Amino acid sequence: MAGKRLTGELLAQAVHQRIGIAFGDVALLESALTHSSARAGADYQRLEFLGDRVLGLVIADLLYETFPEASEGELSVRLNALVNAETLAEITDELGLSDLILTGSDVRSLAARKQVNMRADVMEALIAVVYLEGGLDAARGFIRAHWTERSKAAGAARSDPKTALQEWAHQVSGATPEYRVEGRDGPDHDPVFTVAVHIGGFTEGRGRGRSKREAEQAAATEVLVREGVWQPLNETSS
Repeated sequence: MAGKRLTGELLAQAVHQRIGIAFGDVALLESALTHSSARAGADYQRLEFLGDRVLGLVIADLLYETFPEASEGELSVRLNALVNAETLAEITDELGLSDLILTGSDVRSLAARKQVNMRADVMEALIAVVYLEGGLDAARGFIRAHWTERSKAAGAARSDPKTALQEWAHQVSGATPEYRVEGRDGPDHDPVFTVAVHIGGFTEGRGRGRSKREAEQAAATEVLVREGVWQPLNETSS
């Protein structure tokens, strides 16, 4: 992760080669690629704050345009999937920027999750630099170039019903969904479970499946569809 530790103009040239954008403020770019563990001047934290907001605005605009029939709930779920740490870290890796991050020697001891977060933070910081140097149009061009296809991916809003339901429930009521097994039918070698999911203030959802997890996912899906967060599969936007 520590990479070749390129700095200054060499770092700017390497970034230019990988993403096709030339940066005028080399020191600002270097900050965007510097983790606090490097202890060498400014790091990416302030830039990350700004880039997070720019990314959210551009992705919200992209989704609003791409899915004109989607509900607010579905748009929120899609946005969360596109701006989460895993997606940002993945794009950082795809662009070949991960080995350019300037870190201290102790970064290897970071837990895997923290390393994912670091790569995600760098992407947000880089977006901030693009925005500061080229304005919103430049940032929009960069983000759309690397997020548009992801935003259109089939099933992007419904890859994990339980996660989607939890995110929605937190947004609308601050509650966490609670699941309980209501029944188990069939022979031991081929059981069918019935699970209910409860969210305060809403009608319970129920689902059936050949495992508890499958039944929980079905129950979560029922609530998401009923509350208009997701559309039924045969009506999903594409």
